[in-house]
Amino acid sequence: MGESGTVLDWDGPLSPPRRNGEMVFDAVWETRLFGMTMTLYEGGRFRWDEFRQRLIEAIAAWERKAHPEGEVYRYWDCWLDAFEQLVVEKGLCLPEVLEARTAELAARPHGHDHTRDDSSTKGPAS
Repeated sequence: MGESGTVLDWDGPLSPPRRNGEMVFDAVWETRLFGMTMTLYEGGRFRWDEFRQRLIEAIAAWERKAHPEGEVYRYWDCWLDAFEQLVVEKGLCLPEVLEARTAELAARPHGHDHTRDDSSTKGPAS
């Protein structure tokens, strides 16, 4: 197993959002992204410093860019940029495949896979 407990910068400017010491994810895709990143890292597909450098670059690029008034910094968007760049650079995913899949997922309606059939949460019929 990798060093997932020690590779994250818990106290510096690269630290993931936390509340009461726990990582904070505002959307399901953020948790999935974090999981994919850690799985590939722990599987030896890249070194943590490689990802960390791309995250630094993504955050710096966001800071340099002009933003519309009211637009707020979103850590996980920078993480996504770093992740996508690294998986392409490492040959883990072709850029055109990544772009096509991104477009496909973006076209799905809001809440597309987050509905639950209430019958599955009820106990057996009496």
